[in-house]
Order: sequence, then C-alpha cells, then structure tokens
Amino acid sequence: MADLAPTYAALILADEGIEITADKLIALTNAANVDVEPIWATLLEKALAGKNIKDLLSNVGGGGAPAAGAAAPAASAGGAPAAEAAKAEEKVEEKEESDDDMGFGLFD
Repeated sequence: MADLAPTYAALILADEGIEITADKLIALTNAANVDVEPIWATLLEKALAGKNIKDLLSNVGGGGAPAAGAAAPAASAGGAPAAEAAKAEEKVEEKEESDDDMGFGLFD
C-alpha cells in the first residue's frame, strides 16, 4: 500500500483540480498515516508535471485499439481498398516471420 500511496494521492489531487506538488503528496499520505520518502513524492511530481492526469487515465491501454477501430468503418464503407490493404499487411507479416528466405531452418 505504501508504494501506491503517492500515486493515489496524485489521483486525488487531480480529481479535485489541485496542482500536484511533492508537498501536497506528502501531506495527503501523512494524513492517511502512510510514511513515504520525500524523494518519491518529488519524482512523481516531476513525472506528472505539465500532464493532464484525466487524459492519461482515459488513454490507458489504448495503444493499438484506435487504429483497428478506425480500419473497421473504412472496410465497411469502402470495401475493396481496405481489404486489399489488410491482405498486403498480412503478406508483410508473413514475410517477416518466415525463416525460409535465409535458405535454412532451425533443425536442418
């Protein structure tokens, strides 16, 4: 719990619209009776400086999903061009995964 306390404190501050500073992080963790080394609060403050925490939370784990979601409507609307692009992408992946192009296999 003590490891996550500064992170939870940062989320509380962001939810309230309060600037995230090391002093405020330590004040919140102390109020929760959790001892946190000041260096961790300072590092978290620097890591989150200038970032919108709510935007970060809404984009967690969304690395590849928007691209795949955008391709599906294009396929239904356009039809053939999107299907051709998907086939071309599959061919590229197959070529990268194959070791036959080197002239030998693992157990030859």
